[in-house]
Amino acid sequence: MTKRSSTPADAVLVAIDMSKYRQEVLIERPEGGRRRRMTVMATKADYDRLADDLSAIGRPIVVGFEATGNYHRTLAHRLLSAGFELRLISSVALARTREALHNGWDK
Repeated sequence: MTKRSSTPADAVLVAIDMSKYRQEVLIERPEGGRRRRMTVMATKADYDRLADDLSAIGRPIVVGFEATGNYHRTLAHRLLSAGFELRLISSVALARTREALHNGWDK
């Protein structure tokens, strides 16, 4: 059964597109404005840098990512050990949302 939990209103949202060698990160603050984008290579040094950058924000952080193979596991472990709230996003849910937004399958 799926556990429901709401996102805090003042939380900074972080979306991570996972792949084998690098991750694309999008950071959005609740007050709006420009989103911050960054590329994180799949190395311990870059994962540590990302965790430090997110910690420096000083607000609740909710990180969402699609579980792609096993590539998400090391980054998820690093962020979880740093105390961030993590959310796995189903690839099926992403596909259905994309279909609904674009009125058909559009990759």
